[in-house]
Amino acid sequence: MVDQPAFGVLGPLQVRAADRSLRVGGTKPRLLLATLLLDANQVVGSDTLVEVLWAGNPPSSATANLRTYVSSLRGVLGTAGARIAAHPSGYALEVAAERLDLLLFEDLVARARAAGRTGAGADLLRAALDLWRGRPLSDLPASPAWDARLRALTQARLGAAEELVATQLAAGEHACAIDGLRELIGEHPYREDLWQQLILALHRSGRRAEALHAYAVIRQQLVDDLGIEPGQDLREAHARVLAEDTLPDPAVSSSINTGPGTGVLAGLGVGLGTGAAPGLGVPPPYQLPADIADFTGRAATVATLTGFLSAGERRPDGPPAVAVVVGPPGVGKTALAVHCAHAVRPGYPAGQLHLCLGGTEETPADPADLLAEALRALGVGGAAMPPTVHERSALYRSLLAERPMLVLLDDAADAAQVRALLPGSGSAVLVTSRRRVTELPGALLLELDVLPPGEAEDLLGRIVGERRVAADREAALAILDACGHLPLAIRIAGARLAGRPGWPLGVLQRRLADEAARLDELRAGDLEVRGSFERSTRRLTGEAATAFQAFGLLGPASVPGWVADAVLGRPRTEAVVDSLVDASLLRLAGTDALGQPRYQVHDLMRCQARQHAGGAAQRRAIARVLDGWAGAAGHATARLPTTLFSLTPEEPASWSLPGETLAQLTADPLAWFEAEREPLVEAVRLAAGSGLAGSAWKLAAALVPYFDLHCRLEEWRLTHRLALGSARAAGDRRGEAAMLRGLGQVCLYQDRYAEADDMLRRARALFRELGDARGEAISICGLGAVSQFSGRHLRALGSFRHALAMFLAVGDRGGEAYARQAIGRIFLSLRDLRQASRWLEEALRLARELGDTHREGCVSMHLGRLHDMKADAGAAMRLQGRALDIFERLGDRHCGAYAMQSLGGLQAANGERSGGSDRLQASLAIFQQLGDRSGEAATFQTLGELYRSAGRSALASHYLHRAVELRRELREHRSPVP
Repeated sequence: MVDQPAFGVLGPLQVRAADRSLRVGGTKPRLLLATLLLDANQVVGSDTLVEVLWAGNPPSSATANLRTYVSSLRGVLGTAGARIAAHPSGYALEVAAERLDLLLFEDLVARARAAGRTGAGADLLRAALDLWRGRPLSDLPASPAWDARLRALTQARLGAAEELVATQLAAGEHACAIDGLRELIGEHPYREDLWQQLILALHRSGRRAEALHAYAVIRQQLVDDLGIEPGQDLREAHARVLAEDTLPDPAVSSSINTGPGTGVLAGLGVGLGTGAAPGLGVPPPYQLPADIADFTGRAATVATLTGFLSAGERRPDGPPAVAVVVGPPGVGKTALAVHCAHAVRPGYPAGQLHLCLGGTEETPADPADLLAEALRALGVGGAAMPPTVHERSALYRSLLAERPMLVLLDDAADAAQVRALLPGSGSAVLVTSRRRVTELPGALLLELDVLPPGEAEDLLGRIVGERRVAADREAALAILDACGHLPLAIRIAGARLAGRPGWPLGVLQRRLADEAARLDELRAGDLEVRGSFERSTRRLTGEAATAFQAFGLLGPASVPGWVADAVLGRPRTEAVVDSLVDASLLRLAGTDALGQPRYQVHDLMRCQARQHAGGAAQRRAIARVLDGWAGAAGHATARLPTTLFSLTPEEPASWSLPGETLAQLTADPLAWFEAEREPLVEAVRLAAGSGLAGSAWKLAAALVPYFDLHCRLEEWRLTHRLALGSARAAGDRRGEAAMLRGLGQVCLYQDRYAEADDMLRRARALFRELGDARGEAISICGLGAVSQFSGRHLRALGSFRHALAMFLAVGDRGGEAYARQAIGRIFLSLRDLRQASRWLEEALRLARELGDTHREGCVSMHLGRLHDMKADAGAAMRLQGRALDIFERLGDRHCGAYAMQSLGGLQAANGERSGGSDRLQASLAIFQQLGDRSGEAATFQTLGELYRSAGRSALASHYLHRAVELRRELREHRSPVP
């Protein structure tokens, strides 16, 4: 006898805890619990549960009601030692085998089969049959959804009872066997094999008359009820009794082994009547695929995996070692697993099993079929194959318990598929999956990424030939970049090159350069990148498919998780993102300085996503993302030390981040811009390429203050050129004007004065057409700067006065402060110190009123120059020092470099040569980093003069010569300004 488990379905539904019954109220919760228990530890689909609860007539609220019933059960189940886990497709009741009578029954029967027809086997069978309390779930309304499971259970009980009889006969326990046979005949009165066994058992126990009577009874039943005579085997048994023949040992008779579901063990091997182990005489399975001849790299991962799987690293009676290798399609999971399995193979002389689980197929392999495949490899076949997945799993564990093996489970769909295939102890299991299988206790999880550049090059060299790769290494590296360092893609590219020895590598390089056709090129024989990807992406539906395609369109840079909210137009989309990460279609690229998780799509997977993207819904989704970026950029810009001359559209955004989230993300605006710089540039490219002109230019314009502050001139130029082309194509005149103004400013910073003048004039004309006085005034300021830096000071003064009048007219006090400072700067250049002081002091007062600290720093720097020209070195250094403090506090390295240059020059001129030299060298380094050649030339000049005055002629000559060279280059680069 065994104690009754906590949960019972082999009779009326039963739930127990602490030796007392627990009440589960309501028919529907009890039906739900029964259905989950019948398939314990497996996901039961929500559709099946709804069908059981409402029998084809579900209410509209069925799904919500189902969730309510599940919630009501969870409290009861926790007390009894089980839990209900929610899955995307349904629910699974997770419970240990010893706590559910059904699982315990199947486990005991499997252990009995493994023990053979011995006393221990008989004890296990009796314990299993004692668990039955009547007809399964006899207190609940029957459901068609249960029929197959209940039939299998009934057959399993009959098979166990028959096997117990066979075991008792083998042990000479005829009386016990006769009682069992009479009980079985009562349930199955026309089973001739049972009557045959009863007749023979009675005769062997010396009860010949009862044996003859039994034959008479069954013959009469068959003739009267069915109109047939007994079969040949039954007649032969009768004849043997009459003749008192010596009978064969019933233990090896096959009469009890006929028919499905009998549960007898004759098919397990030779001589089961003597207690021989299953599989005796069957050769050990050595099923590993061939090792990978050109396996390359991953040394650390191989060492970790082989060390974990090594048979010498754990106790034979300990739990199995389970390692799970996960990663995106084509990353080399199976290659790694097979390679490592061969490395540890000598430690598993009992054999190695290899099962393909078909996790990426339309319908993954059924655990019952996989167990049958494994059991056949272990020598179990025919009628001996247990009928249910639970029994097969129990027998599988029993067989491997005495002969530990290495089990390779390739391409698993999920943890539920793997659980049934885990041995009980001693063995090692290596699982590969595209999904992040993290639910297996104690498992080692290894997540594969693409190959590092050096290992990717080595792999290509091993396939194509190292000399061929070395001869055209530049093309080889370009091919590897196009393959995204993905092993499958590299293998295909290598196979194509190996099959075309006359091809220069540049031929394939050029073919792969076109992203639109790249996946078409990456196929060779039965190897295909697109097909490998599609086995994962075809299973995406609804929001997951939409999100994947959108992430693929957003470029190679990692993006924050809120992008999914924008794509789907709703908050709290973490579950959708997690599903893509779990499917290895989206890579968790880490966490940025702001604490945001960031996500990335592999380069080739992006090609796949782009080919499936399109349509009005996808276009709206991308527009929401772009509006989200623009809104966040605008919010961050407003917190930068300077936002002068920002030009953004007035139309409301289609989507924006919640205000609280925006405030958290942009609390440190410079850190936010640094984290998002690459995806922001890619977003402008995407908007321009998608024909979303408004999104393209408003996002590019929102980036200007950050680009200006950090001197990101190339990205500024790139985003504005992209957005300018898009605006012109769409006839968006305001966008065109804003982008021309921005590009003019970039040209001004790069000393390309003629280009700057042309773009700023065109921008001014467009703003005037649009009636945008502020935009026109900003453009005029740019034209004034072009005139000033070209030496046309009076023309510059006129431009700045004109702009000032327009700023005053529209009430733009920030623009007014800039214009007053610019006018003061012109008077400094004209050496009109009185006028310069007047305009600069007014600009300083206005900047302080506005709280514009950055403008205060700029004006302080010019006032320092003013006092230097007045020969007031002390005041000049104080003002330059104040400007430097402001810029360093605000994080403006560019303006700070100019203040540092001025302060260093003042220090050097006033005898502080060492401190002055240090500051000048520091400013020079910043100018060189930022690409400011004018600042670099001026600093070289000052340093040269400093070293000449210090008597260091050689060093001075070098610096002065470099200053002359830079100024000549700048003059040659400049075109005359009309």
